[in-house]
Amino acid sequence: MKVLITGFEPFGGERINPSYEAVKSIKAFENIEVIKACLPVVFGDSITMLEQLIDLHKPDIVICVGQAGGRQGLTIERVGINIDDARIPDNNGNQPIDERIVDNAPDGLFSNLPIKAIVDQWTLQDVNGSVSNTAGTYVCNHLLFGLLEMRQRKTPLYKGGFIHVPYIPEQNIEPSMSLEMITKGLEIAIETSVGVQVDIKQSQGTIC
Repeated sequence: MKVLITGFEPFGGERINPSYEAVKSIKAFENIEVIKACLPVVFGDSITMLEQLIDLHKPDIVICVGQAGGRQGLTIERVGINIDDARIPDNNGNQPIDERIVDNAPDGLFSNLPIKAIVDQWTLQDVNGSVSNTAGTYVCNHLLFGLLEMRQRKTPLYKGGFIHVPYIPEQNIEPSMSLEMITKGLEIAIETSVGVQVDIKQSQGTIC
């Protein structure tokens, strides 16, 4: 079983990005080959690089990881939406507003990772985490939608989705989560994605 997991480079004036710091720290698994990569926080280029990695490695599972400052725990995304609406420029100075990511593609696409089983395992193993119904409209959602749109036209098919992580204490911004706990959560997500073929039926919905 082969898993491609990606983080992002720093952006927005930060010197580190906890998404890639955690990806780098993921342990070796006995029966899972884990390929780690860092992607640019750049509209367009991030999808292009991810597609090159998928074509090269032909993974069974793709998990992309990004920073979501202000969130208290890990959040696994349910859906990517086909829109870019950047509050700040990306690392190349691009700032698309109300632009579709892929023309002639659906308005939204759903992750096919076992998102509820992953949250269930986080809870059982004392990792603060939940299902998220919005990945924002910045490069994280851009990459998630690109990944899911790509999946529709790639063979062989793969499971794909996105996990947001909080700040780490080294960034001196609250709320935060230790790098060790974030890494543990990503390792659980990998193992669950490999082991669970059909997601569990369990409410992870929100009222508003």
